[in-house]
Amino acid sequence: MNAYRHTLREMLRRLATAGVTVVLAFWTVAQPIAQPRYSDSGPEPLLARVFDHIEHNRWEQALLQTDAMIRGYPNFRLAHLIRGDLLLARARPLTAFGQGGVRNARDKVTELRVADLREEAMVRLRAYRNKPNGGYVPRYLLQMRNDQKYAVVVDTQKSRLYLYQNHGGAPQFVADYYITQGKLGAEKMREGDQRTPIGVYHVTGSLPRQKLTDFYGTGAFPISYPNDWDRRMGRNGHGIWLHGTPSDTFSRPPKASDGCVVLANEDLDALGRSLQVGLTPVIISNSIEWLSLDDWQAERNSLLAMIEEWRKDWESRDTDRYARHYSRKFRSDSLDYQGWIEHKRQVNAGKAWIKVTAGNVSMFRNPGKEEYVVVTFEQDYRSNNINNVMKKRQYWIKEDGSWKIIHEGAA
Repeated sequence: MNAYRHTLREMLRRLATAGVTVVLAFWTVAQPIAQPRYSDSGPEPLLARVFDHIEHNRWEQALLQTDAMIRGYPNFRLAHLIRGDLLLARARPLTAFGQGGVRNARDKVTELRVADLREEAMVRLRAYRNKPNGGYVPRYLLQMRNDQKYAVVVDTQKSRLYLYQNHGGAPQFVADYYITQGKLGAEKMREGDQRTPIGVYHVTGSLPRQKLTDFYGTGAFPISYPNDWDRRMGRNGHGIWLHGTPSDTFSRPPKASDGCVVLANEDLDALGRSLQVGLTPVIISNSIEWLSLDDWQAERNSLLAMIEEWRKDWESRDTDRYARHYSRKFRSDSLDYQGWIEHKRQVNAGKAWIKVTAGNVSMFRNPGKEEYVVVTFEQDYRSNNINNVMKKRQYWIKEDGSWKIIHEGAA
């Protein structure tokens, strides 16, 4: 069985060449870590124990552990494939992972399915063995509004979804789940490209299973792709959802959707209890950037100070001070930068005083190549001749080392 174990080590090397730091004792059982815990729900702990038994020639223990995994997850195809390997190993030596699932060497369809399951094993174990540091948070969750109870962050490279709770505006880890992304990966650009979008979105609806075909599992939660920034960048498409799997399927391969983020039904049901239509942010990243709490707080405070400076400059009625917060590439509805500033100059000329408050602020940083922050707040504008309350959304970009507003409008 040395050839079989060699194949497992080859899988390990593939993880390392993908840019993932992996400890040498990859196949040993992980030791408990301090709270919060990542990747401890689902079949990952059982899967890790199975491979640990195989690595140490404990074939019968591996089979017993695999049977336990199947009892817990009856439709888990990866577990059934491993069981086929272990049963075949009783009759003859195995030379490749998944050999127990291939009956005919010329069966290319089955070979592709086995390759998908091999990839699923890799990403599940990668997430289990390389848990995020409990003292770090995703950089993108800079500020959650008071009424946003939870936030979702997706890492497409790791095929993982992380759920965070709003703890006084700061993200606190709750759970993480295996996910499937688009067949051709991430960075969606156009309708039908079978890619998952990268960016800052929010849940826009909840579709119960009664309104869907079995393909979508126990339900679906549409998200707001394309957002204002996507449209500005010429991206199009629609129908990007968080949804489940068919009733006879526990999970799908890491890259198997037409662009949606797909979870096991039991994971979707657990996640769905935390999602708020119109409120819950869904941030989809190629690879999550993690910050220590100190660095996160420093960046958050800096951006909050930036918004406060913009607010004060607006109240000053000094249009030149106000204008310095806006990018030359700014556009809002039909107005470009020059049109916007001239409009504000005319408005300010008729004001004796202005008071502006910006409350219930949320700030989410884009996880993609484009450096921007989405800021949403409740604006209360008062002046000597008009009062207005609205929910506003701004997109701030980094321009020549400074943050500037490039888009502004009603949320």
